[in-house]
Amino acid sequence: MFFWVLALLIFCGFLWNYKRQLKIANITDKYIFITGCDTGFGNLAARTFDKKGFHVIAACLTESESTALKAESSERLHTVLLDVTDPENVRRTAQWVKNQVGEKGLWGLINNAGVLGVLAPTDWLTVEDYREPIEVNLFGLINVTLNLLPLVKKARGRVINVSSVGGRLALGGGGYTPSKYAVEGFNDSLRRDMKAFGVHVSCIEPGLFKTGLSDPVKATEKKLAIWKHLSPDIKQQYGEGYIEKSLDKLKGTNSFVNMDLSLVVECMDHALTSLFPKTHYAAGRDAKTFWIPLSHMPAVLQDFLLLKQKVELANPKAV
Repeated sequence: MFFWVLALLIFCGFLWNYKRQLKIANITDKYIFITGCDTGFGNLAARTFDKKGFHVIAACLTESESTALKAESSERLHTVLLDVTDPENVRRTAQWVKNQVGEKGLWGLINNAGVLGVLAPTDWLTVEDYREPIEVNLFGLINVTLNLLPLVKKARGRVINVSSVGGRLALGGGGYTPSKYAVEGFNDSLRRDMKAFGVHVSCIEPGLFKTGLSDPVKATEKKLAIWKHLSPDIKQQYGEGYIEKSLDKLKGTNSFVNMDLSLVVECMDHALTSLFPKTHYAAGRDAKTFWIPLSHMPAVLQDFLLLKQKVELANPKAV
């Protein structure tokens, strides 16, 4: 009996793996739109999918990065300047995309644009510190999706939202984590709403990657700028050496950082081209082996492990 159960499990595993390898045909007649193509995941994705034969429309924030991307790509790739937080800019861009794709519609929308914002203890922050990452990572993503969704429905295509392990675990104070938690919720509701239209919606949850978004120098500069304006009470509670000690703790997580950005692009590729795309993709060794498994654990275990990375406060009773 055990033998037959084992044989059935192996057979099911084989079928599942085979199913995941089945690909769509004729990608050369399909259009995809990618946000955040100046650098990082979006830039690599635009160049990768251009080489594969897709008609790529790459949205960049700056003219210089747009020009550089076009210089490295084929004539199929088009760039457009887009600030996802500007509703009028998004509306005009969507109309331009509609004119480009015509009756074919838009096969793929990859919502990749994002910012980190300020990462600091919650009681250091004001509500204004939360606005930028939420405006870009959440409202920008939603607005781009709503404006381009009719074109994706026409093609019965794919929507791919780039979230983060920070959308599964709160790794620090600031607007980044709330924005990514909300992206996860939007992604799930969109996936269920679009199922009847034949549109597949996937969410990619990268771990820690070495990109411009995660530049420790910029993050530290923002934290120092906030420190200068904190009240004497809070400075006394945390201690003058708090930021330096935090940096030392951060160095201990370098082994978690993934250097290969193609791990995320491979997830995008599967979500775009597989006949049976996954609903969620964990990208990076740290995401697969630590962050995502930890997100399923009891809160007491999450708190224990994550608080071990926190710096001990100088005088938390000085309130």
